[in-house]
Amino acid sequence: MAAEQEQPQLEAIQNASEEEKAELDARAREGETVVPGGTRGKSLEAQIHLAEGRHKGGESRKQQIGKEGYQEMGRKGGLSTTDRSGGERAAEQGLAIDESKFRTSA
Repeated sequence: MAAEQEQPQLEAIQNASEEEKAELDARAREGETVVPGGTRGKSLEAQIHLAEGRHKGGESRKQQIGKEGYQEMGRKGGLSTTDRSGGERAAEQGLAIDESKFRTSA
């Protein structure tokens, strides 16, 4: 869902004027994340490439394991904290996580 929201923003940045791109590039070089999904990119171009790769990676994974598996994986990941994994928290709260859905369908 987040990747779907990032794509229009990414396209808007790619279609921005040269002046706007120069301003975004300057902010990116100062360490600011100016492209959603472009975290740690040291320039506007680097952040765009990172964001595109993350979007494609998420879509590929979703295709590999299917919608149910992707949702189940997100449910488990959403439970994780810095000190405990999502699996540990799910067990603690009595939530069933069906890891068989994580397997690729191929």
